[in-house]
Amino acid sequence: MLSFPRLRTALVAGTMAATLLVLPACSSKGNSSSTSGAAANLSSQSASPDPIKLAKTKFVANSALAAGASYQWLYKPFKAGTFKKGAKGRTAALVKAGLAGAFTYNRLKAALKDAQADPTLSKATAALQSGVDKIKDLPGKLKNGTATDGDVNQMQGVIDGVKSAGAKSGLNITDQVPSVGQLTQMVNS
Repeated sequence: MLSFPRLRTALVAGTMAATLLVLPACSSKGNSSSTSGAAANLSSQSASPDPIKLAKTKFVANSALAAGASYQWLYKPFKAGTFKKGAKGRTAALVKAGLAGAFTYNRLKAALKDAQADPTLSKATAALQSGVDKIKDLPGKLKNGTATDGDVNQMQGVIDGVKSAGAKSGLNITDQVPSVGQLTQMVNS
């Protein structure tokens, strides 16, 4: 048997669901077009942030996350020898490296996309696109044991290039190490 508060909640929820299902069917075409026109006017009148400032902010955030992930879960374990066969903690390190590699690639692609919205950043980052594309293969090389110092240094060079491009535009990019949970979410920008 339902108690009074639960019964009341169930009735209210049922009534709201029925209202949401029935109301759209009751509206007329003329009324819906005027409503959508009003909504368009409201959205065009609302103040939106300056897209260039937002692009720079997103560029810094995405670049910082990419730099932090690559350093924490790719560069440091590689230099420590954690990816070598027989190394203690190799399996966990490879899983994290795979996630970090995909995350780094995803965030760098997003950062370059953000940079295209700003004239200064787009000029500074134009040459980095091919380097970012080469990072995509690094997690597989680490897993197979075929990654070399040159591969890891190339990834670090791309990160340094992105930081340098930001610095030329007056932006300070510091490493922001994402959590393992963030690595698995791969937040779209």
